[in-house]
Amino acid sequence: MTTPWTYLPADAGAMAIDRAFYGRLATETARRELVDSFVIPIRSGRAWPVRAGQLCRVVVIEGPQVADFNAWNLHNPRERFWAARTKQLEASHVTTGNRLWSCLPYLRPMLTITNDTIDYGVDEDGGRCHDLLGTRCDPYVNKLLTGAEFDFSCHSNLTRAVLPWGLSEADVHDVLNIFQVTGLTKDSDRYFMKASPAQQGDFFEFFAEIDLLCAISTCPGGDLSLPLWGPDATDPVSVCRPLGVEVYQPDAALLDGWQSPQPSDYAGLHGMTLPVFRRE
Repeated sequence: MTTPWTYLPADAGAMAIDRAFYGRLATETARRELVDSFVIPIRSGRAWPVRAGQLCRVVVIEGPQVADFNAWNLHNPRERFWAARTKQLEASHVTTGNRLWSCLPYLRPMLTITNDTIDYGVDEDGGRCHDLLGTRCDPYVNKLLTGAEFDFSCHSNLTRAVLPWGLSEADVHDVLNIFQVTGLTKDSDRYFMKASPAQQGDFFEFFAEIDLLCAISTCPGGDLSLPLWGPDATDPVSVCRPLGVEVYQPDAALLDGWQSPQPSDYAGLHGMTLPVFRRE
């Protein structure tokens, strides 16, 4: 059987990462300094900077809880995480060694996942953890499905989180659902969600390839063990828990030889050789 084609480089080196480099960053934890840490309460959001060359952990501090994650170039929010292209270049669910890529016209790795303590694999329904298939819950779909107003969806939480950074609802984008198990049903290709497998002490760690503004919503669905919508829906506040965030500066020697990736060097002509003027 012929393997279907996908997004593969002509030269494998174009997408290769230095696994030994990222492995050292993950394992040599004594050679890093904690520079920031905080807790994000339930059903809320927060945005924070992670500088190029720093490491960031999202930490399970009480019990399972899903986190909806966004990222932007700290100095240029037009460059932001692109979930769809990341699915094509990496996978529908990401883990250690995968990267999150930025949107056009930049298209470069924004961060590299260095350590993921969730060893979920693939379950009997095809579910996997750390989801890029879906996106954030939002008040618009909630109104559509339930007829009710709800102001603490992940979209709303992220919107409030980025306002102090000069961003708005329009800057919130498709997310990485950290600690979330999802897949597609075998009989109808419908998106499904399962209870998060994360336990106290688990974490998801990444290395910032560029200066980032990151934001997380602690999902109002909590660990997703109870349905938010449908005939069996309930208010799952009882399974909502806070999450911790830690930012580390690794020893400078561990960064020897690393350089922040540059944006795409495509010339940007799009087939045009002369300026285009519109007739009035």
